[in-house]
Amino acid sequence: HVQLVESGGGSALAGGSLKLSCAASGSSFTTYCMAWFRQAPGKEREGVADINTYGAPSYADSVKGRFTISKEKAAETTLYLPMHSLKPEDAGMYYCAETTAIYGCPAERRPANFKYWGRGNQVTVSS
Repeated sequence: HVQLVESGGGSALAGGSLKLSCAASGSSFTTYCMAWFRQAPGKEREGVADINTYGAPSYADSVKGRFTISKEKAAETTLYLPMHSLKPEDAGMYYCAETTAIYGCPAERRPANFKYWGRGNQVTVSS
């Protein structure tokens, strides 16, 4: 039974930084994709970044150069998302997600393509 638990986040001023973590357990996948999604009030959940088994990251254009997705190098049971140069539009509930992925992460970073989800962690950015 896969469990994903997000932590970190909180509040920051525009231009500031925050870091999210996601602790994963119960996964026996040998190949997988892990991702961060976010959802602002009244908006659809959108993919922010993903990373495959081999550590190859991919980002939404809106966060490129500001966010970095990475995995714990040893046991690969923790996913990270340091966020810099935060903007008010970065605010929302951030979710960690995972799915099996034999050929790498899904071509489309859509919620429907991910099977397992954390409960989310709030990020607030004040201007």
